Amino acid sequence: MGQTLSEPVTAKESACCQNSHLKVGSSCMQGWRINMEDSHTHILSLPDDPGTAFFGVYDGHGGAKVAQYAGKHLHKYIIKRSEYKEGRIEDALRQGFLDVDNAMLQDESLKDELAGTTAVAVILKDNRLYCANVGDSRAIASVNGKVDVLSLDHKPCNNTEFKRIQAAGGWVELNRVNGNLALSRALGDFVFKRNEEKTAEEQIVTAYPDVETREVTPDWEFVIIACDGIWDVLTNEEVVEFVRLRIGSGMHPENICEDLMTRCLAPDCQMGGLGCDNMTVVLVCFLHGQSYEELSARCASTDPPDVKDSK
Repeated sequence: MGQTLSEPVTAKESACCQNSHLKVGSSCMQGWRINMEDSHTHILSLPDDPGTAFFGVYDGHGGAKVAQYAGKHLHKYIIKRSEYKEGRIEDALRQGFLDVDNAMLQDESLKDELAGTTAVAVILKDNRLYCANVGDSRAIASVNGKVDVLSLDHKPCNNTEFKRIQAAGGWVELNRVNGNLALSRALGDFVFKRNEEKTAEEQIVTAYPDVETREVTPDWEFVIIACDGIWDVLTNEEVVEFVRLRIGSGMHPENICEDLMTRCLAPDCQMGGLGCDNMTVVLVCFLHGQSYEELSARCASTDPPDVKDSK
């Protein structure tokens, strides 16, 4: 766990945006940490592809530089790939992640940077959702009140990750890469990417993402993208129930994000650090051409499923 303050910084930076398809809210909070190292992106209409939306959450560590760079530039590297123009969005996401990582490695101000970041990115295009991630930030959807997990947490103790780490000359100690990093995939963290006999995908820590794709149907209600400051405290089902109840009460998405962070904030940092991290949440609500009030009425009229622990 990083260093903590004597009192949390609870000021929240929130934003909202909307079109005929989506109503989006976001919020971030420094919390108990000495510095704010998260970044996030929400773009309802990409400049080079106006019918497409992009959302991302980046949970930085060792400094904010890499998370901030990714927040500003990742989507640009994805959409300028030839694969993107050919409609191969999954391949564009995979290569775009590697491209932005390589760009930072070539940048004189970043190449020796010890910082790194998770990245979970969601593209909504032509009634399809594409989710790519490295690290342990997470995206989930509520489909008729049921959880659909859109990303896979990358932890060193996962068997596939463990094998790659060892094959590249690393080791796992106390569930950390080389006894240090709690993630097995990340942007940045270039100290773990120096095996010249291995490809970018094969490094101890890789920026190569897992990609999931879904068809967005009329029963899709919302997607939540958040850093582990949320997921370490609440289960997927608890988060969906929390959000649905508030949509059902008519609360706006950015205020729901604020409430969720307040719920997850620890009263103190005596108990091992849960709720003591920076927090960032992006909530994407699907309107399906209707009003937010109609989504609210729908969430209010249908009971959420029984909450079960999904950790």
